[in-house]
Amino acid sequence: MKDRQGGFSLIELLVVVAIILIIAAIAVPNFLRAKISANESSAVSSVHAVDTAEIGYASMYNNIGYSVTLADLGTGGQNPCPATATASCFIDPTLAGGTKSGYVFTYVQNGSVTPSIQFTINADPLTMNITGQRGFFSDESNVIRYNSSGPANVGSPPL
Repeated sequence: MKDRQGGFSLIELLVVVAIILIIAAIAVPNFLRAKISANESSAVSSVHAVDTAEIGYASMYNNIGYSVTLADLGTGGQNPCPATATASCFIDPTLAGGTKSGYVFTYVQNGSVTPSIQFTINADPLTMNITGQRGFFSDESNVIRYNSSGPANVGSPPL
């Protein structure tokens, strides 16, 4: 009689690979949903941070009102931050750059009067249904609104 060498047969290896593939097929969609949920939470938190930063900015620079650009609320790429009208140090540099956690942030100041008394901030997914499913909006009213099918606006329902 010949001694049989230890090891796994081809069938046993195929069964293990099949089990791993089944587990991955179940886990990946759940992971993607969790990632979208985390991105949306980050976007809402970032919109709130911009709202709060604008209140501080308008108080500090009352001759300007709300900031001219989103970048004005950041550090201006300087360390330490100079705390000037164009680098006020209210938000982190990533958010001040306009893209964070799978969302793009669009800021518009209404500069028709000085000091500015109106602004809008939109947060929209970089890739719809991949990095996020909802768009978010806020303005000087400090109410965050959402839209499940595209960019949110002043007529969208509040969170």
